[in-house]
Order: sequence, then C-alpha cells, then structure tokens
Amino acid sequence: KTLMVEPAFEPANDTHVIYEGHHLHFPSGTCGHGHNISTITDMLFSVRQHKRDVQKTTKYVELIIVADNREFQKQGKDVEKVKQRLAEIANYVDKFYRVLNIRVALVGLEVWSDADKCAVTQDPFTTLHEFLDWRKLKLLPQRPHDNAQLISGVYFQGTTIGMAPIMRMRTAEQSGGIVLDHSDNPLGAAVTLAHELGHNFGMNHDTPERGCGCRMTVDRGGCIMTPSTGYPFPTVFSTCSKKDLVASLEKGVGMCLYNMPEVKMLYGGQKCGNGYIEEREECDCGEPEECLNPCCNATTCTLKGDAVCAHGQCCEDCQLKPAGTPCRESSNSCDLPEFCTGTNPHCPANVYLHDGHACHNRDGYCYNGICQTHEQQCITLWGPGAKPAPGICFERVNSAGDPYGNCGKDSKGSFAKCQARDARCGKIQCQGGANRPVIGTNAVSIETNIPLQEGGRILCRGTHVYLGDDMPDPGLVLAGTKCAEGMICLNRQCQNVSVFGVHKCSGKCNGRGECNNKKNCHCEAHWAPPFCDRAGFGGSVDSGPMRQAADSSAVAVGALVTLFCLLSAGLIVCLKSKALVQMFCINKKSAIQNLRYCQWCSFPQRCFPKTVCFPQMSHHSSEPLLPPHNFHSLRRLPECPTRCQPVHISYPMPITGLQPHRTLVSHTHSPGRAAGFHTLPRQLPYANIQVSAVSLRLSPCTRHPTLQKLISWK
Repeated sequence: KTLMVEPAFEPANDTHVIYEGHHLHFPSGTCGHGHNISTITDMLFSVRQHKRDVQKTTKYVELIIVADNREFQKQGKDVEKVKQRLAEIANYVDKFYRVLNIRVALVGLEVWSDADKCAVTQDPFTTLHEFLDWRKLKLLPQRPHDNAQLISGVYFQGTTIGMAPIMRMRTAEQSGGIVLDHSDNPLGAAVTLAHELGHNFGMNHDTPERGCGCRMTVDRGGCIMTPSTGYPFPTVFSTCSKKDLVASLEKGVGMCLYNMPEVKMLYGGQKCGNGYIEEREECDCGEPEECLNPCCNATTCTLKGDAVCAHGQCCEDCQLKPAGTPCRESSNSCDLPEFCTGTNPHCPANVYLHDGHACHNRDGYCYNGICQTHEQQCITLWGPGAKPAPGICFERVNSAGDPYGNCGKDSKGSFAKCQARDARCGKIQCQGGANRPVIGTNAVSIETNIPLQEGGRILCRGTHVYLGDDMPDPGLVLAGTKCAEGMICLNRQCQNVSVFGVHKCSGKCNGRGECNNKKNCHCEAHWAPPFCDRAGFGGSVDSGPMRQAADSSAVAVGALVTLFCLLSAGLIVCLKSKALVQMFCINKKSAIQNLRYCQWCSFPQRCFPKTVCFPQMSHHSSEPLLPPHNFHSLRRLPECPTRCQPVHISYPMPITGLQPHRTLVSHTHSPGRAAGFHTLPRQLPYANIQVSAVSLRLSPCTRHPTLQKLISWK
C-alpha cells in the first residue's frame, strides 16, 4: 500500500495530510510515441563493442527542468511554489533511477513567468521540436547540462502526456522531452518525466509481445515504461527497461554520464543525506534508513574509524586502490580506459579518442567516442550480410530531396537535396541482408533500380521509418560517418576531417601516444604524460596512469635480495676458482708434473696465472693432438704430453718450432656453459689453455700469432 504525505491546504502548526495512493487524482494518459517503438533500441549503434561493466558504474544525469508560462499560472503565479514543485518532481525521478545505478542531479530550474520562450501548443510534436531547438540554441550555451525537460500546463491533443526522442541522451540536438503536469500531486508528473527520460536513455515501451517482467502487477501500477498509465502510479522499471538501458550504454549512449557533477551546481544547497559529497562532508551515503555503506556515518556524513574513503570505483574496503588500477574499461575502439590515481576514490572523468581519429581498420573515424561506418549502419538496418551500396546509389537517390532520398531538412522544414559531394551523408543505401528491414514493423523498404550505361541495373535499398517529426530518422547516415578518405559527415555535409585538428593534436605526443577528447596525450604504457617524451607509467593527465608504480619498500627489498644474490654468487665463483688453481697447479702428480710450479703464490692477492703447456710436435706427425670433440668442462682438462714447458701468459717470449698460420678461429660456443672451450681448426698447432674463472692477469707467453689471437679473443 502506498501512502501520500502532503502539507494541509491551510497549514497550521506544520499540519500534513496522509492519504492512500489510489485516491490520488491521476488521469490516464499515453506516451506520444504510440506502440511501434519496441524495437527502436536495436536500430542505432547495434554493433556491440568491448563491454564495459556499465551496471556497476554510477551514471549521473545533470538535469534542468523548465516550467512554461501555463504551469506558472496553474501554481498561482508563485515562482517559489513552482520551483518547489519542480524540485519535488526531480527528487522522485532521482529515487526511481537509483535502483539502476543512475543519479538524476537537478542542476537548474527555470520558470517562464513572463511569457513562453518557445512555442508551446496542444500539438506535442511541434512543442517538442520547438523546445529542443530553444534548448540547443539558448539554454545549452548558457548553462551546460545533460538533459532538459519541459513541464507544461498545456493539455496536449488526444491522450498524450509526454514525448521524447529515443536514445538521444546528452546530444545537443535532442536530449530532452516534454511532460504534462497532469496531476495535483507532483508524483504524477515525476512518473511521466521518468518515462520520457527512459526514452532518452534508449528504453522502449513494455508491450505484451516483449514479455517483460515487472514485479508490480497492472492493478498495482505496473512499470514505468508502460505505454499508458493511470492510477495507481508505477514506480519501478521492468526487466525489459533494464536490458534496454544496458544495451544502450554499451553502444555508447551517454558517453559522458560517468562524470560526477560539480556539487556547487546542485540545486537546493548542501544537505547531508542527498548522496553527494559536499563541502565539509567526508562521505554521503543517503538517508540513515537507506545507507548500507560500512565506511560512512549516515547521520554525520563522516568516515568511520580508520576509513580513508567510502565511495567510488577506486575505493575498496574503505581504502584507496593503488595508482594504475583499472577503474573503467574502454567500451569500444574509440573509447579510452581510465585508471585510479591512488589519491582519489573516484575514477577519473570518462575520456575517449579525439574526434577524427581513424578507427575500425581505418574504415571509419571516431566521433563523440564512437566509430561510425556505413557498413555498420547497413547491418543495423538490414541484418548480417548487408553492406553499403555503390556510390552511384547515394548520388542518384539522395539528389531527389524527398522523404526517401535527402540530406535532412532545411531551415524551413523541407527535405533538402544532397549535393554530389555530400550524397554519402544523406539517406543510407545498402545491398544484401534480409528481405525487409530488421528494425521493426514501422519500417519499410525503399528500393531503387538504377540503370547503368554499359547495361544492367543496380539495386539500391533504403529505409523509411514512421516515427514522427520529433524522432531522428534512423535511415539517415549518422553524424561522424566516414564519407570519403579523409572526409567525415557533419551537419549532412561531407567535410574534411582536419576540421577536428586531430593530427596537430597527436603531433605533440612524439609518436608514443594518441590525443584524447580533451586535447591531451594518452601515452603508451612505458611513457609519461603530458607529451610521452620520457619514461613513465602511461595514460594521460585525464585518465590516470596505465601501470601501477612499484612500491618503494618493495623496490628496496628487491634491491637487497639482488645484491645478496650477487655477493653470494661472486663468493662461490672465487672459492671454486681458487680450488681449481690449487687442484691443477699443486696437487697434480701425473704426466703434467713439469707444470707443477705455477708461482701463483708470488702474484698479488686474487691474481692467478694462467698456465699454458705446449706439446713438442713430432717432425713425423702432420696431425696436431686435438681435445675430445665433446670437451667443454673446466674440470676435465686434458693431460699434457711429457715434453712441455710452463709458459705464463703475461709477457711475450719467443717459442721455437711453431710457425704462424693465419686461419680464422671458429667461435663455436659450447652448449650449456657460460664460457666454454672452442674447437680449434685442424690445420693449426694447438695450445691447451688452463683458464682461471676469476683472474684476468696472465703470465708471460709467447709471440706465437695463433696463441696471441686466442688470448686476445679470450
């Protein structure tokens, strides 16, 4: 049971009236779109991109509500009373959308107390068109916002109580709607405003054929997106509405709704419990009865205990996440990811690639964070297998200037003919795909056969969708679509992509990053913003660092561990080297007895001579004595022949009986060893070199060129 609480008509001592919701005067009404828009969401941006978790990320709609002159008169010509009513309407709408993780922030009210600033008539189509034009030209430049709704006291024709364009949230041209204030209680207008705002988000009507799940039965009001409404009033969204919303957000609708509004812009002043962290507040989780945040005291709007934060994607378990932690993934090829900064609990504002940046394998250009192509739109209209028609189709069809071939409407509302260079920015022409448009029953196929001079015909397929004058024509090429190499559709004209200045902007990124929509460099992972000209952690000054910086304590520990390992390895090598020298120079008592005297103790400390023995070659032997083929271990030096002499390789001294032979030594590295022996060419006399693994000081040696070459290589 729903109870209503209102001030008494003649309040005394703060007296209020309580009554049941079904006693509310709430005449039934319908949405101006009728019943043929249930599949309209699938028409725009239908090609799915990489999915961002849009449900977990809070969205913020900065809303302005305007009351026309008739509404001002209905409320007794009391400006403050009108503003209070509009604020109540906004509070209800915000309450409805919170369950969808959307906050509707009222950032401005305007009351037309003198006269209407645009034409407001009983024709809802005309009124909507006039209001959206006024918003774009007058309101938006003066007071930036995401969406504007007109609350009117004028009763529209028929049963229409509201109207808004589909899936046009936060666009300059059509992000708004009109609402009839049809009930004594502001809740009536609030439900209608929530309905029309849902259309802006891409929500469609909850028609029976969609099989939507609604936890409220019809006799209890049903759900907000039902085509017609009465009493009791709906206050919840259906499963279809939630699905439509997620699909729209994943397709790029409302790219900038992830940015939290400036709290100073909020209407009504500061209040603990409104869900926005304002001056002198550490947190705000709403009213005490609805707060479930373990980090925030709902009564005082202060943090509990050792909590550092209470809200935001970069706050976990009441503590800040490290810098470089991803907090918002990219939703498509033109969107950029955002990362925690390590100092703020909130994810940085959403950023995307600069308009005009090439995308989709250079088949398109980024525009408002979305990559638009003719092929994508043909698939949207005609299904898989559809593709753009040849250029002659665009030129012939769109030169007609009628509802089926045009470049939009001119200032007088008449269909405009396309110039040849702008033809690919008019009504889209496709080939292939399904037999009829796949975007709904209110869409029809417009087929044109164009004869060719060389014989034959080309079939051009266009679409016409009956949506009303207030709706964008989905059969028109979308703004931002590539119309030629280096050209893009803007205002129904094929313009040079240089108008965006993307190349000039990217030039300052030194080839290691791309320019974002704020004209700052988004650097690659190992380069630092703002110009990607020095080592860093990637990202931009807007999106945060792409990589996590290593903790200083971890670096210190790692350095100590590395140093300890190096010292240990050095000690082991030294000990093994000394043992080798002792083993081969002192303890050997076999055939190398003549090499026993190494004089290593007479060298300075840590200096070990390298003893070399040369065999006395037989005059009758042409083959030198070679080491085994698999010889590579320092622990398996071959024994020298008995006739040899100790040579200390430090100072050159002549060796008789050996002639130089200039043959390049093959530097074949032995497998599995850091420093192995190398097989010598069979044409050369060889020398067995006993090498210490540590010392580089050599004892006197010969002037034999081959030996010197071996020594210099070592």
